[in-house]
Amino acid sequence: MSSSTSAASNDTCEIYASLERLVNAVNANDLDGIMKYYVPDNVPGETLVVFDGIPPRQYVGAAAFRQDWANFLATYPGGVRAAVSGWKSESEGNLAYGRFFFSVTGTTKDGNPLDFTLRITDVYKKINGNWLAIHEHASWPVNLATRVADLSSSP
Repeated sequence: MSSSTSAASNDTCEIYASLERLVNAVNANDLDGIMKYYVPDNVPGETLVVFDGIPPRQYVGAAAFRQDWANFLATYPGGVRAAVSGWKSESEGNLAYGRFFFSVTGTTKDGNPLDFTLRITDVYKKINGNWLAIHEHASWPVNLATRVADLSSSP
C-alpha cells in the first residue's frame, strides 16, 4: 500500500468517526456535540454553508445552523433516533466529500410521529488536524407530478 493510499484510508476512517460522533450527539440531544461536526464561525477564511431540506433552505455560518438544530431538537423533547446508511467518502489532500442517507425517527411534543430519510452530501476540510464539514446539502426526492417530497424512500 502506498503512503498516499494509506493516508486516504486514514482520512476516510477519521471522517467516518466524525460522522459517528454526529449521530451519537443527535441521539443524545447534545447540541454542542452536533456542532463539533461543522466548521465553527471563528475559523479564518471558512464559513459553514448548509442547504437544508426545509425552509429557509440555506444557512450561512455555524451560529445560524446551530439555531436550526436547537429549534429541531426542541420540537422533540423526548429526543430523536438518528442513523446513517450508504456512507461513501473520498479525500484528496485537505479536502473530502461524503454522501449518505440520514434517517431520523421520534415524536414531537404534540405526540406526532417523525420518520424521514434525507440524502446528505457534505464537503469536509481538514483544519488543525480535524475533518470538519464546511458545506452540507440535504434533500429529499420529489414526485414532480404531485410536488410532494418523498420523506421515507430508501436507497
